[in-house]
Amino acid sequence: MTDKGSSLFPEPRRRRRIYRGLESERQEHIFTWVAVVVILLFVTFWVGAIVEARRQHLEELAEAREAGATVAPPVAPPSPAQQIASSLLTRDKPATAYITDAMLGFLNPLRGKSGKVYFATRTPGSAIAPDAPDEASAVLSEGEATGEVSPDFVAPDEPGVYNLAVQVNQATRQINDLSVVTLVPFSEKRGGRIGLYYLGSWPFEGGGKPKSASYANPSGFIEVTLENRDTQISEHFRLRDFLTKDQPNVWPKYLLLSPNLLDKLEATIQELEAAGHPVKKVTVMSGFRTPRYNHSGGNTAGRANLSRHMYGDASDIFVDNDGNGMMDDLNHDGRVDAKDAEVIQQAADRVERKYPSLIGGIGVYSACCGHGPFTHIDVRGFRARWRGTGNG
Repeated sequence: MTDKGSSLFPEPRRRRRIYRGLESERQEHIFTWVAVVVILLFVTFWVGAIVEARRQHLEELAEAREAGATVAPPVAPPSPAQQIASSLLTRDKPATAYITDAMLGFLNPLRGKSGKVYFATRTPGSAIAPDAPDEASAVLSEGEATGEVSPDFVAPDEPGVYNLAVQVNQATRQINDLSVVTLVPFSEKRGGRIGLYYLGSWPFEGGGKPKSASYANPSGFIEVTLENRDTQISEHFRLRDFLTKDQPNVWPKYLLLSPNLLDKLEATIQELEAAGHPVKKVTVMSGFRTPRYNHSGGNTAGRANLSRHMYGDASDIFVDNDGNGMMDDLNHDGRVDAKDAEVIQQAADRVERKYPSLIGGIGVYSACCGHGPFTHIDVRGFRARWRGTGNG
């Protein structure tokens, strides 16, 4: 017999449990909403991470462009799944997108103590920067020519003045304040000249032992052409400023010039400005002098047979901000005389105390023989001081 109560009021069917271990529908609802919230939070953080990564990438690109770096063309960013897969499956370091100043720190020693030297002289095939990292390559070019890549970071075999860029992985950055000069080897000199340019002979070229290594024969010459003579070699000086004042119509010319001399001159200018003497223009009255010119050219009064000018590490200078061809009144006493040259001497003395590696000769010269007062500065490697009236 059928139970009327059972047929008239059936019990509701029990719903199948979705999550085992939960005892009621209320617990199931709570668990479901918690799961939804967790998923939403995960998605929010995921999207935020992608947006932040893209923002940082755009900022890095902007900084790289401001720094003058060459940036690889943009590509479509990988999907989040690709990013995760890449981070899990590869251990390789990502390629450099641009080159920062910190990455170029190995070039800083080439700029000297002053930080204002813009060239480095090298013999063919020698290292440009011994501390260059293995992943860095030098890109060297003359003028508008396409640069040649040197993975070993060495100077080109062909003499010349080269623009320098640094390449790391896919990034390249032009170094606008540093040139690499490959020297013409000293052995190229024949009969006292290279080509049509007369140099003469160095004091110990024919034999004899020099009193120190600083008086040995030079290793090579900078070839100066009509095209590269205006190359900026430091903040205040160009190649042409140090050429011997003879053979005006002969090109190319050949020059000896020590980057250490430029460093000392720029550091001296910094000392002058720190002492309240603004410097806009420094005239090089005499820079490199070929042995031929040193012995016979122009006014030879007071010139030494072993003059440091013949070795490219000496110069006679004066401050000439007003451009009148004479020393300025640096001590503001209303006169232009040797006391103004002493102001430069004192600045150079301070440089030597700060930077002993730049030690050398400093001479004060009074007006004489058609020129005004000037100061001789060199980096011969040992201290020397004197006063004179001729040519330094």
